[in-house]
Amino acid sequence: MFLAMSAPKAENLTWHIGEVDKDVRASAYGHRGAVLWFTGLSGSGKSTIGHRVERMLVERGAFAYVLDGDNIRHGLNSDLGFAPEERAENIRRIGEVARLFADAGGLVLSAFISPYRKDRDRVRGLMGPGEFVEVFVDTPLEICEARDPKGLYKKARAGEISSFTGLDAPYEAPASPEVHLETEHLSVDEAAGLVVRYLDEQHILGES
Repeated sequence: MFLAMSAPKAENLTWHIGEVDKDVRASAYGHRGAVLWFTGLSGSGKSTIGHRVERMLVERGAFAYVLDGDNIRHGLNSDLGFAPEERAENIRRIGEVARLFADAGGLVLSAFISPYRKDRDRVRGLMGPGEFVEVFVDTPLEICEARDPKGLYKKARAGEISSFTGLDAPYEAPASPEVHLETEHLSVDEAAGLVVRYLDEQHILGES
């Protein structure tokens, strides 16, 4: 049984506020902190595009870092499987980590399938206005399955993996993402460029 979002079990807790606020951090880094939440099917290109965006941002001098779904499950979330309640806990934990990154003034790029809309919305609710950027990596299932970089679709079709998103488990697409990447018609650089352009247009990034 997992705890509800942001409900601490311990009592007598106080959230401590330091001497450096968001404006000071933005001035120091040249940009505001934000969470770029890449969501899409397995094999859609979330991590690939996220890492390309990260490189583009770092080349501009930004404090940016990718939180990759597989990497997180090697450590922080190594105790979680893929049952619905475990998926929810997976997103809850990474949402809290992403919030801390953004509070530190960073641009955190989260690359998770995160199939349930309510879980993504809960993370959005942790953030301030304009600090959560949902990036829908919209790649048709047949293309994701043809790529199958980890061989997961093949295993799912063979019955070796159950509750696989897009096949026998649902994926709830974002209703109104800040950035909608129809990757069937975009190269990796083009897709990443659209994300960076959005950050520029929203004045999340500083002057180029």
